[in-house]
Amino acid sequence: MSDATSPQNDPKSLIRIARESGETMEGEPLDLGVRVRDLRKARGWTLEQAAGQAGLARSTLSKIENGQMSPTYEALKKLAEGLSISVPQLFTPPARVEANGRMVVTKAGEGAAHATTTYEHELLAENLTSKKMLPYRARVRARSMEEYDGWVRHDGEEFLLVLTGVIRLYTEFYAPVEMRRGDSAYYDATMGHNVVSVSPEDATILWVTSLT
Repeated sequence: MSDATSPQNDPKSLIRIARESGETMEGEPLDLGVRVRDLRKARGWTLEQAAGQAGLARSTLSKIENGQMSPTYEALKKLAEGLSISVPQLFTPPARVEANGRMVVTKAGEGAAHATTTYEHELLAENLTSKKMLPYRARVRARSMEEYDGWVRHDGEEFLLVLTGVIRLYTEFYAPVEMRRGDSAYYDATMGHNVVSVSPEDATILWVTSLT
């Protein structure tokens, strides 16, 4: 990320560029029958297969799915065990997954530039709002830890991939690691971390930071 010597170079400022508040949605009432049917179909099971897994009669499971009967707690326990989930999960709405068709292409060299004393960042996919990840390319100017004013740390997790050159990744809890083209690292970004170039030329890396 960027050096910690000033607010302008604070790595959190890069994250603030990409993070925007999302909308909250109220949950809809859960239909147990629909929930059970969806769980069964997600596993590719027929009524007979699911009923066998749960130790219930096929007719009983069919009535539950069609809202024609309210299952006893014992039946719910059997259903949950058969589906390899907990009883509360039977009443928990699934995560809403809807394809929204969002996509943005950033041509080489067209990313938004953000230079600091230790890095030259190029933000990628900048025009895509409410991202869950912040991808960017960086040229590593720093050549020693002394160029940083302490550790860089921020919320989230981070993925690093070396594109060119050689870097040394310093982290708060691990020994320094020398990394070359094609090497990658995934780490907790709340742990202090800094990167320096150790090759004759400035190394370039791809960084992806989580925003949620």
